[in-house]
Amino acid sequence: MRHGFKGRRFARSVSHRKSMLANLAVSLLEHEQIVTTLPKAKDLRPIVEKLVTLGKRGDLHARRQVIAQIGNEGVVKRLFETIAPRYATRNGGYLRIMKAGFRHGDNAAMAVIEFVDRDMSAKGAGDRARVEAEGGNGEAEAA
Repeated sequence: MRHGFKGRRFARSVSHRKSMLANLAVSLLEHEQIVTTLPKAKDLRPIVEKLVTLGKRGDLHARRQVIAQIGNEGVVKRLFETIAPRYATRNGGYLRIMKAGFRHGDNAAMAVIEFVDRDMSAKGAGDRARVEAEGGNGEAEAA
């Protein structure tokens, strides 16, 4: 029995699980809303909420702790300059998880995890900026 063990294993090694949760955290901080499986969303919520709390602290040590955990300095900058000030007066509860039915392929329970007072324009903004920097859509370049 696994009494006293926190979190799920997801049939992955420790390093793979940490990488997966770090990548999910980066995506959530970048887009402010992601769709994933329900167990992954439930395990991701405490991680991101602790990152937002570190962002609210705002000192250099907190910034280095966040960089060590997720490894993406651009997203860390966004966390400290945009997301954390938005929740300065809120004492926790920065995220919401909403069930989103079941995945067609394997019937896995899906969920939408998002920030409570999220910026609606942030969803997909990084991808749009990347496409614009590459020179527009792929159809124009092929012609």
